[in-house]
Amino acid sequence: MSNVIKVYITRLRQFSPNARLLLASVVLTGASLGVYRLLFNFYALSLGIDESIIGNFITVNSMTALIVALPMGYLADYLGRKKSFLLGGGIVSLAVIGMVLWPQLWVLYAMNMLMGAAQSLSGVTMAPFLLENSGEEERTYLFSLSSGIQMLASFAGNSIGGYLPGWIANAKGIESTSSGAYAGALGIIAVLSVFGLIPFLAMRTRHLKNADRSLFAPIGYAAKNWASFSKLILPMLITSIGAGLFMPFLNIFFRVVHNQPDPVIGNVLAWGALAMGIGLVIAPPIADRIGKIQLVVITQGLSIPFLILLGYSPWFWVSAIGHYVRLSLMNMGGPVYNAFVMENVEPQARAMVASLTSMAWNFGWAFSPSISGWLQVHYGFGPVYLLVILLYTVSVYMYWKFFWKKPDRTLSQAAPAD
Repeated sequence: MSNVIKVYITRLRQFSPNARLLLASVVLTGASLGVYRLLFNFYALSLGIDESIIGNFITVNSMTALIVALPMGYLADYLGRKKSFLLGGGIVSLAVIGMVLWPQLWVLYAMNMLMGAAQSLSGVTMAPFLLENSGEEERTYLFSLSSGIQMLASFAGNSIGGYLPGWIANAKGIESTSSGAYAGALGIIAVLSVFGLIPFLAMRTRHLKNADRSLFAPIGYAAKNWASFSKLILPMLITSIGAGLFMPFLNIFFRVVHNQPDPVIGNVLAWGALAMGIGLVIAPPIADRIGKIQLVVITQGLSIPFLILLGYSPWFWVSAIGHYVRLSLMNMGGPVYNAFVMENVEPQARAMVASLTSMAWNFGWAFSPSISGWLQVHYGFGPVYLLVILLYTVSVYMYWKFFWKKPDRTLSQAAPAD
């Protein structure tokens, strides 16, 4: 254990100034995002919007991210990493403010579309940025720690977020579950999220030359490496379909199935984010010891029994424990796998390949929430969790089948990108 801690500290000291600035930003934006994810569904419900429409909001958000992912990859190269982060984060804050100021249905749809495009820009920028600002030794640690810190910040945001509507309600003399209380809370975190953009102003990143950019890079890259690339993407696609069925509705699940109030739900989601953050932080040394793909297969496979506890336990405390353990195990390998993908991509195609992996992830989230919302309205959460269990089992099998005990053969070795 002492050796592991020493190695971890050594890797942290190797982080570049840009990497440290990113982590500082992640603390602030992660906390704001945690509050938003907790309260937006409740805000929509308080406006008289049912679960099926909420599912449509999530679908519109993810569908937009899916459609614009490839153009955003090119835009990320054109603007550079720094400007892409600033633009994406700024638009997200403006979109939340728009939802608060104009709570009409069409505005909520429009702002979710705008947010999807902005999050797509930030998302396709992240992985190439992390790769370009890390060395081989500390890379896995940076990928995992950036996600881990975001979850730990989300823990803080969820812990406070569950109480924010109550505080605002007391100050205004209104009900804590009214739209005014939720709107006030969302407005506050939208303003606070702007402060998360300040560290980006101090970054120094290189601007890609025209020779390093190609609009058709991902097309040529995928065509030359279609077999290997399909294996990399397909398990992520299956996982995203399952995740989109239940992850956006966890707060509604705990309210409807277990009859819990907002502060309790906020604490459950907060502790879940903490468990996930801890899992992400401890993932790199485990991956060093057993291998990246082995970590993904083992942890995601072990998460499935706890998913069953989450969805079908009649006791709230058992369901909550299932949520904590499942979330930690299922997500431990995510950043490790992203690092694996980025390491095997030609430099000029990284943003675009990040776009394509983003498309695979958003594909499931674009369609699953609407399906899930319809199922919930007509049949409850039982069928939803059954589908998720089946899909997660298939994705784990694919990781095992495609990569377990097979020597790494990088995509860049298979064929160069155009």
